[in-house]
Amino acid sequence: MQDYISEVLSKVEAKNANEKEFCQAVYEVLHTLKPVVEKHPEYEKTALLERLVEPERIIMFRVPWVDDKGVVHVNRGYRVQFSGAIGPYKGGLRFHENVNLSIIKFLGFEQIFKNALTGLPIGGAKGGSDFNPKGKSDNEIMRFCQSFMNELQRHIGHNLDVPAGDIGVGAREIGYLFGQYRKIKNAYEAGVLTGKALEYGGSLVRKEATGFGLMYFMHCMLEKHGIDIKDKTVTISGSGNVAIYAAQKAMEMGAKVVAMSDSNGCIYDKNGIDLDEIKRIKEVERLRIKEYLKKHPDAKYSENIEGKTPAVYEIPAQIVLPCATQNDINLQTAQLLTKNGVLAIGEGANMPTDNEAIEYFINNNVLLAPAKAANAGGVATSALEMSQNSMRYSWSYEEVDHKLKEIMVNIYKSCLMAINEYNLGINYSAAANIAGFKKVASAMMEQGII
Repeated sequence: MQDYISEVLSKVEAKNANEKEFCQAVYEVLHTLKPVVEKHPEYEKTALLERLVEPERIIMFRVPWVDDKGVVHVNRGYRVQFSGAIGPYKGGLRFHENVNLSIIKFLGFEQIFKNALTGLPIGGAKGGSDFNPKGKSDNEIMRFCQSFMNELQRHIGHNLDVPAGDIGVGAREIGYLFGQYRKIKNAYEAGVLTGKALEYGGSLVRKEATGFGLMYFMHCMLEKHGIDIKDKTVTISGSGNVAIYAAQKAMEMGAKVVAMSDSNGCIYDKNGIDLDEIKRIKEVERLRIKEYLKKHPDAKYSENIEGKTPAVYEIPAQIVLPCATQNDINLQTAQLLTKNGVLAIGEGANMPTDNEAIEYFINNNVLLAPAKAANAGGVATSALEMSQNSMRYSWSYEEVDHKLKEIMVNIYKSCLMAINEYNLGINYSAAANIAGFKKVASAMMEQGII
């Protein structure tokens, strides 16, 4: 069976030689599936893995838009509908200058297993554009979103594909996208996009969901291994939506968050981060995190230096939450964090830890909560938003938060069952892969070779 997995990986690398992120994601999943595949020779006979790693559909399109000076720009848009075996395609849209097909495919592939782990009927997809919203006016972002939706609307629907937000796509962008969709379709299909504002079909707790869910999963994992999160020192890579609400929940649990960052650098406040100030800087003013020093001059700021470990990871901490972007932690960074006494890593971002670093953490008894399990709270609450839209009803904050916590606890239990069944030790990455894969594989086998 290892030969079968190796053969599939070789085919993926040959077909997608220039897509390093996608190949990395496929390798990270497939090499952990050997014990499952060994029990099911029918997977090889039906080319299940070959079908799993090939998207059902890839859509690429141009996105022309006009800036405030009248200059025409052309970006590239993507939607990769990877697997619809257990429900309509579901996954966010990312607007960032480094977006390319490899990144969208890796995100879509990860989304298959993440969505399966939630226990909710949603398939895996991802989309976005190499458009950078930073520094753009509201009108420029509106014109881009409208142009983007002019094409995307052909490929989505509440029973077909339901996009949400991701990096660079927040409530503002979702609003512009939804408005254009509604105009084109001449219908109010609230369930076609999630992450909407409350005024037109959004869900309470959606903004907080990924960060809150990360900490609910972390609490389960730490408790299982006899670690009390109270009074532990926490550092967080990032200061966006996931990072902010992971910080909030960590503080509520009694931890001390001392550092947060953005792409430019890192703020360290030994007294504990003033989260209200971070929210003002990032959610209201949309400024760089360095602005924190104006109100807290005793805090320290360190700039990121290209080619070196991001500054936030140089600060000793017992719990580290990478909530920024992919491949943020490499082997060198993992060695530094371990040397500095880290007990646990909680992946709030998608694939923030590369494969060498994951192996190093496991071999050095550092707990790692993998992204596809630990950050599934966002898409889980998106699915709850879809349910509310279908019912034309809304749940209270407490109801949604309770459902979110229940889902994250169940995800942890699924991972723990896989650990016990396959003797995985503390390898939660393999456990999440196996738990998600088993559900998707069963659905694929039931539905025939398609």
